[in-house]
Amino acid sequence: MNLYAKLREREAQGKPLRVGLIGAGKFGAMYLAQVPKTPGVHLVGIADLSPANARVNLERVGWSAERYSAPSLDAALKSGATHVGEDWQALVAHPGIDIIVEATGNPVAAVDHALTAFRNRKHVIMVTVEADAFCGPLLARRAQEAGVIYSLAYGDQGPYLRPGGLGRRGRLQCHSCRARAQVVAPLCAIHAGDRLGSLRIDPGASTGWWPQS
Repeated sequence: MNLYAKLREREAQGKPLRVGLIGAGKFGAMYLAQVPKTPGVHLVGIADLSPANARVNLERVGWSAERYSAPSLDAALKSGATHVGEDWQALVAHPGIDIIVEATGNPVAAVDHALTAFRNRKHVIMVTVEADAFCGPLLARRAQEAGVIYSLAYGDQGPYLRPGGLGRRGRLQCHSCRARAQVVAPLCAIHAGDRLGSLRIDPGASTGWWPQS
């Protein structure tokens, strides 16, 4: 079963992946354009230094105002809409969010965001590649210690959560392995396993992980 089918399954079960996005600029907007077309994913909240600019980008990529009008993260979880604000710490700490997508483009801030996410037991997809270049092995070790997954988005970083995008061959690297050796893989079965997720490799191009129920 490929990633898209698995996401469809989660949507049918009413158990979407609950995502928080930090940074709704260039790369964040690329992902935002894919969210409405991706089943099984609920973008619960967006944190940006300029919520007004984030809303402009949401509108630009085709979101209706109602879709991002949730007044709080709790309200977003109940309604299925998205909350837009500037408090990234509240986003990262909220118990209802499973995955944090870091897309600020600021490497110093991105490291802080990732470390805080790990402390809150959140999986992290790092779009700010400069942060990984700066201290990727350290982030991988901290994630492993916290029992969560840390993944890097390569190339066209934005659409990594679209069907066939997360884990597309050559795009992601298992940093749990990279911390010890330069092993490049979509996500290694060992570190994507257990309660954190499962790896499926499709003969086509789609691979990926998803939290297990």
